[in-house]
Amino acid sequence: MATKTTHYLNLISQIDMLYEDALALEKKFEGAVQKVHPRFKKSAKNLLHYLALRQHDIRELQESLSLIGLSSLGRAEGHVLASLSAVRGQLCQLAKCTPQHNELAVSFFENRKLLAKHTESLLGPLPEKRTTRIMVTFSSDLAKDYDLVVRMLKAGMNCARINCAHDTEKTWMAMIRNIRKAEKETGLTCTILFDLMGPKLRTGELKAGPKVVAIHQIHNELGVPTSPATVWLTGSGEPAPIMADAVLPVEDSWVAQLQEGDKINFTDTRGRKRTMAVIRKEKKGVVAHLLKTSYLVTGTELTVKNKTIAEATTKVGALPSIELPILLKKDHYLILHRDPIPGEPARFDANGHILSPAFISCTLPAVFDQVKAGDPILFDDGAIEGIVEEVNPDKMLVKITFAKAKGSILRADKGINLPESNLHLHDLTEKDKEDLRFVAKHADIVNLSFANHPVMVEALFAEIKKLKAKDLAVMLKIETKEGFKHLPHLLLSVMQTYPAGIMIARGDLAVECGWQRLAEVQEEILWLCEASHIPVVWATQVLETLAKKGRPSRAEITDAAMAQRADCVMLNKGPHIIEAISMLHDIMHRMQEHQHKKTSMLRSLHISELTTETAD
Repeated sequence: MATKTTHYLNLISQIDMLYEDALALEKKFEGAVQKVHPRFKKSAKNLLHYLALRQHDIRELQESLSLIGLSSLGRAEGHVLASLSAVRGQLCQLAKCTPQHNELAVSFFENRKLLAKHTESLLGPLPEKRTTRIMVTFSSDLAKDYDLVVRMLKAGMNCARINCAHDTEKTWMAMIRNIRKAEKETGLTCTILFDLMGPKLRTGELKAGPKVVAIHQIHNELGVPTSPATVWLTGSGEPAPIMADAVLPVEDSWVAQLQEGDKINFTDTRGRKRTMAVIRKEKKGVVAHLLKTSYLVTGTELTVKNKTIAEATTKVGALPSIELPILLKKDHYLILHRDPIPGEPARFDANGHILSPAFISCTLPAVFDQVKAGDPILFDDGAIEGIVEEVNPDKMLVKITFAKAKGSILRADKGINLPESNLHLHDLTEKDKEDLRFVAKHADIVNLSFANHPVMVEALFAEIKKLKAKDLAVMLKIETKEGFKHLPHLLLSVMQTYPAGIMIARGDLAVECGWQRLAEVQEEILWLCEASHIPVVWATQVLETLAKKGRPSRAEITDAAMAQRADCVMLNKGPHIIEAISMLHDIMHRMQEHQHKKTSMLRSLHISELTTETAD
C-alpha cells in the first residue's frame, strides 16, 4: 500500500510541476495576453498553458496514468488546466490526500462552446447536418455562371474564397454579386473570404513567342482522329457558347455573312491547305469544325467559297503570343536574374551541347540580398529542385538537382521556394495594400498569405485601421517554414482582433518543410489552434482528382475524412465541383459520428452486431 501511495504522490508531483510551468508561461506573456481581444482572453491563456505542457516529454507520465485508468492528457488541448486538475483530483483520492481547488482558464464545458462561438463568428452559421464548413475557391468563370454558384450553395458550399492573385476588381465584384444574389434566392448564407497575394516569390515573365494558335482534332489512345476540333470565330470577342478548342478573332462584317454549311478555306503556316465547316450560327459568331491539325497566325487569310457573300476573304486578327517555356533537366543550370528580364530557354549547338543556360527573373528582387550559396531552391511547388551555386548582386546561378527523366517545364508565374533561406519578407506589398481597399469594402474575411512574422500581422492591422474596416475578420495563411516556426506568436498576434482564423496551406508547407514532415506539421498546427479555440481551414488538393476529373483517388477519400478535424475544408473548383462538394458533405456528415477533433466518438458499429449464429 505504501508503495502505491508513494507512486501516486510522485505522479501528483509531476502534475503540479506541469501546472506551475503553465502558470509561469502565462505570467511571462502577460503583456501579450492583455493585448488580445476580450473574447480571446481565456483562449490565449489556454494556448500558453498548452505550449508549456508540450515543452515537456510526458510519455512516461501518460503511460503511468493510463495503467491506473486515468486520463493520459492526450486530449487536453482545449482545457489544459482543467485536465491537469481533474487528474490531480483523482490521484489525491487514490493517495488519500486533500485535493486542491484551482481557478481554471477554461473548463471542460467551455472548450467546445468557445470554439463553436469563434467559428460561427468567423465562418457563419452552422450548416445543416454538418459541424464542418465547406469553402470553395472561385475561378474566373463564376463571375458569369450564376446558375453554378446557386448549385454550389445548394450542394453545401458555406464559404467562397476569391484569390487576389488572379482576375481584376471588376471580376471580383461580379463574383460577389452572384454570391449575394444566390444567397437571397436560396435562403442560404455564404461567407466571402479574399486571399491577399502576399510576398509570394514567383518566376518572372518569359520571352513572348510567335502569335500562333495550334488547333488539333481529338485522337484516341492509338493516335487515330475520332472527332473534329471545334473553332469559335467571332468579331466582337464574345466568349464561345460551347467548349471550343480554339478562338479566332475576325472582322464583324465578315463573320456576320456566314451561314451553316459554309466552307472556310485557308493555308496554314506549314503551307498545308485546310478547310473548316460552319456547323452553327450564333448572334456574335459561328461555330466551325476542323478535321485536320492546323497552325494559324495573325494575318492568316480565310476565304469562303460562296457566291452570295460580298466579302469572301478576311484575315485572322491579333492572336496572343504563345509562351516559350523553359525545359530543365537534372544537372542543367538556370540563371535567376534580379532585373525583370523576360526569360528564355537554353540554347544548344548541333550536337545538343548547351551554348548558354536558360534564364528567368523573379518577382521579389530583395531575396538576392538574403540568399547564399548552398541554399536549396524549389520551383513550381517542388516539381523542380536545385541548389544555389553562386549569388551575385544581379543574378544567381542554380544547378538543377531534380527534374523528370525527360525534363520538367518551368513557366512564368510559378512559385519559388527557398526553405532554408531567412528571407525576412515581413511587409505588406503595395499590391496587398491596393487590393485591401477593395477587400475592406466587400469581404467578410481577409486572408493574409505567407503570414510568417507578427510584424506582418501588425502591418495588416494598421492598414485595416486606416480603412476603418472594423468588421473585417482576419485569417492567417500558414504556408512557410518561418510561419510554422512563429505560429505561437502569430496566434497571439491575430487574437488581438475578433473573429480570427488560420488556414493550413498544405501545398507550400509540404515544399517548405519537406513532404515527409507534412503530416506532422499539420497535426501540430491543428493542436495549437485547438488550444487557442481558433477555427482552422484545411486547404490544398482536397478531392482534387474528383473536382477535376470526376473520380476521386482512394488516398483523397482518406484525406477528406481526416479533414473532419478542421473547422472548414477548402476545395478548388473544377468541372466536377458539384460532385466534390456533395461527396465532401457526405464524408464529413458520416465522420462526425466517429470523430471530434482528436477524440474518437465510439458510437455502435454495425460490424460489431453479433447474431446467435456461430461462424463456420
